[in-house]
Amino acid sequence: MAEDAPTTPAGQQDELEDLLKRAVDAGDAPAITGLLEPLPLSDALRELLNLAAEDRDAVLSLLPAELAAELIEEAPNAVATDLVERLPAARAAEIIDELDSDVQADLIGELGQEDADAILAEMDAEDAAGVRRLVEYDDDTAGGLMVAEVFSFPDSATVGAVLRDFVSGDEDFERYRGQHPYVIDAAGKPIGVVSLRGLLTAKRSAPLTSIMVPPLTVRTDTPLLELQDIFDEHPFLGLPVVDAEARLVGALSRSAVDAAALEKAEGDSLKLQGIVGDELRSMPIGIRSRRRLAWLSANIVLNVIAASVIAAYEETLAAVIAIAIFLPMVSDMSGCSGNQAVGVTMRELALGLVRPADAFRVWIKEASVGVINGLALGCLIGIVAWIWKGNPWLGVVIGLALAFNTVIAVSIGGVVPLMLKRIGQDPAVASGPLLTTITDMAGFFLVLSLASLMMPLLVR
Repeated sequence: MAEDAPTTPAGQQDELEDLLKRAVDAGDAPAITGLLEPLPLSDALRELLNLAAEDRDAVLSLLPAELAAELIEEAPNAVATDLVERLPAARAAEIIDELDSDVQADLIGELGQEDADAILAEMDAEDAAGVRRLVEYDDDTAGGLMVAEVFSFPDSATVGAVLRDFVSGDEDFERYRGQHPYVIDAAGKPIGVVSLRGLLTAKRSAPLTSIMVPPLTVRTDTPLLELQDIFDEHPFLGLPVVDAEARLVGALSRSAVDAAALEKAEGDSLKLQGIVGDELRSMPIGIRSRRRLAWLSANIVLNVIAASVIAAYEETLAAVIAIAIFLPMVSDMSGCSGNQAVGVTMRELALGLVRPADAFRVWIKEASVGVINGLALGCLIGIVAWIWKGNPWLGVVIGLALAFNTVIAVSIGGVVPLMLKRIGQDPAVASGPLLTTITDMAGFFLVLSLASLMMPLLVR
């Protein structure tokens, strides 16, 4: 698979889609392979997902298992799961066998119990047992991110034995991903790690124990945040993973931790925008619509609540029409300030720097920033309102409303994610709607109530 090849030009893409469709209809496996194999993985996956579901099944059944596995691994989790569960168990097992153990566990863990059992029954018994063990670990822990394939040697091994494995050409060697060799004792516990430079400079007859250094290990239940800290503090490309009895059970790479952290950050960002789960346009329309409606329907209710505040001040709006121009400005600018506070709290939650118990401390810090920014923004918009409409009292109303609402917005944005975390709700999903509704209601109320109090000064 030409991963670094240039993407397919638009004109050639239409021709490729037509050729691929004809090859699928004819069941021509060599032709399908010849069309997809030269493409970058992302292009080949796009071509696969552009096909109807039945044609995708046919392509994955006809492609070489190794190429099919590359496409499955390239796909987002939800899409990969859908592609695998539609295949016959025997074919799915053949493809999954080409994947690294961590990817195997991720896929099997996403499948329904019946499909997972059927595929595992088709796999080698030892491999299936290893996947079952990995599935038991939480996704965002060392156990859930590690690979079970470990480049390890007994403490009686010599340098020559390791070098022979390097040049043996064993097909499983690629799965070690360039790990340094780990030295284990009779109980399976890692007692040392050997550098590649040490291997090349030592005598072949030298025992590994003479050139090894003590390893830094992580337990299977070590959470993602702690793993990030460890890799930030140390220049290692990988670490051995041990179980509760300190036995070597896997290896964890820096790239796996980085990818997991990026995926979590992207997932939280999408949740803040109302996209829950992996959504792609190749997914069934009904599923995509249902996921979005769950978010949008809740927002209708929240917006009706905010609009009710405006309805209560219809007379004020009728008397001072200019206020209507500034209502969306006050709510929008306050919402932006609140979203900044949400972003900081979400990041600190992810890094483990704050807990729900820190809500009061967070509020004090956010309110302090809110007072400064609120006064600055209030003065700016107040001057704009004064110059634009020629009434300084209108500027006072709008400026004060924005200043107060900015303090409210950052207070909510900083504290609400912590409160949601305390009651077991996902702060990434719920913080946005709550912030929007409350800042809208507060902004509308502040503008209209202040305008009502100062009505004689506004209409003269």
